[in-house]
Amino acid sequence: MRLVHESADGDTRTLATDVERADSLLQKVKGLMGKSSLPEGYALVFDFGRTSYRDVHMLFVRTPLDVIWLLDDEVVQVKTLQPWRGTGVAKADRFVELPGGAADGVEPGDRVYLDGDG
Repeated sequence: MRLVHESADGDTRTLATDVERADSLLQKVKGLMGKSSLPEGYALVFDFGRTSYRDVHMLFVRTPLDVIWLLDDEVVQVKTLQPWRGTGVAKADRFVELPGGAADGVEPGDRVYLDGDG
């Protein structure tokens, strides 16, 4: 499975090939807390199945993250969050955490989706 970015002009690129899902409540609460680094090509996907305001905090996260909030695979917000002090919130049904800088060029209105999702 890979995470794909499709820009508004139709160009596509792979954001991540090492994709994990935060499926359980514990995984969603823990997220990437305690991680001091992330491998290139990594993404953690939080799928909620319904739309609501989704917040992300960086407490106990030791590396910068790019977070992409999605609503039906459309990018709502993209934000780079700094270790220990970053926060963000947006209305979404899914968000993705990536290593800092991995979401460069991803803009609201673009599409980000899982290819090979099954």
